[in-house]
Amino acid sequence: MYNTDMPSRAELPSSAKLIRSTIISAILALVLLVAVVMPAEYAMDPTGAGRLLGLTEMGEIKQQLADEAAADEAAQLTAVPSAAEELLPESTAPVQQATATPGSQVEPTVAMPPAAAAEPEWQDEVRVVLTPGEGTEFKMTMEEGAVASFHWVSEGGPVNFDTHGDGGGQSISYEKGRGIAEDRGDLEAAFSGNHGWFFRNRGNKDVTLVLRTRGSYGELKRAI
Repeated sequence: MYNTDMPSRAELPSSAKLIRSTIISAILALVLLVAVVMPAEYAMDPTGAGRLLGLTEMGEIKQQLADEAAADEAAQLTAVPSAAEELLPESTAPVQQATATPGSQVEPTVAMPPAAAAEPEWQDEVRVVLTPGEGTEFKMTMEEGAVASFHWVSEGGPVNFDTHGDGGGQSISYEKGRGIAEDRGDLEAAFSGNHGWFFRNRGNKDVTLVLRTRGSYGELKRAI
């Protein structure tokens, strides 16, 4: 039976070398944690390297999915029957009575509401079908302070959404919603970068998402 030779004392690493190797390994592990793991898993990017490598956006999506899953679980535990909607009496238009002279018949005049001003045309319109569990993201390139009007509707069922922005090492979440079928308003860019929406279909059937935008932005594109 062959026995390997035992290394001599001179061949063994010294205590100083072992300590130095341990310190170097710890430093490398810390660098990987801050530059790679934290941006990719938790969307935390203190060095900015994760944004350059495209890891921070992946972490943001993971956090969105985790928040949605936690919110869905909490909603199932605390769900209560919704209150019945109260019926409102139908409103009637005011009727102006004309003064009648003897022997004549005067029909009442109905006051008509003023015609609503026509909305301007939408600058862009996108339409996408989301299967159960599928998500998508749309972003607009905007300068700080720019304003874009939007209107989106989910045909076939509600969706979860997160209105957010990122750029130049900054990120922001403007608004989040669960089980929403439609939303409209104005989005003002807090800083220069990409600003838009992440949508996810948490239902059990396909839905068609329609997004319309107009205003001060450079390009509307589908990121996911």
